[in-house]
Amino acid sequence: MKLLVTTQADKNIKNITQITHPLFKKFAKKWGADFYVINNPSDCFKTIGKYHESVDHYRILNIYELYEKYDRILYLDSDMIINKNCPNIFKEVPYESIGVAYEDCGGRKENRRERIQEIQSKFGNVQWETGFPNVGTFITSKIHKNIFTPIEGEWWLDLGYDCTLLGYQFNKFKFPIQELSFKWNHMSMFSESWNHFANRFNSYIIHYAGAGVFERGINNREEQIKKDFKIIYN
Repeated sequence: MKLLVTTQADKNIKNITQITHPLFKKFAKKWGADFYVINNPSDCFKTIGKYHESVDHYRILNIYELYEKYDRILYLDSDMIINKNCPNIFKEVPYESIGVAYEDCGGRKENRRERIQEIQSKFGNVQWETGFPNVGTFITSKIHKNIFTPIEGEWWLDLGYDCTLLGYQFNKFKFPIQELSFKWNHMSMFSESWNHFANRFNSYIIHYAGAGVFERGINNREEQIKKDFKIIYN
């Protein structure tokens, strides 16, 4: 079975990827997988004033074409650190299932479930009520490749972009989902009081999504990533 670890990136986040991508390569090799960076523009364009701008969130849909070569693909956002204690996720999630963590919890529960209803108002009801995915850590197999397409040729251009569209698609196709623990996608929201201030260093993959700041006194996610990398690997 041919495996791939992939991510998306461009030169604008080089200061981050020069830290995170070597880790992705290291663990891909450890797990018997190739590593590939998606850097071509998305096929989705959003009109901003009189200009058209590529929606980079949808680069992830290039995974559809990657399934011409691979049997299973793990997608990781580039603003992540894989911790030393990370198991082989290809062995944790069965081939038939999509593996993803949900973020409709804590203080984001109401907002994310509103997004679930909004996309169904546009594209039709697929009996999706709960389980809004964060595709920062997202493992699929070749049998799931059709989720990496627009919905009936249309894009979702409102809040959530790829997370909302992909959540709709795998609910539409009724694929089995293995909900991943937050330890596979530890964003700052999972270190809040509702989750008992969980320590990110006990998780497998730390995700510096959004502002990406876990600590007071840290100015931005790049600074947080550099500090955390030194704590884990030095």
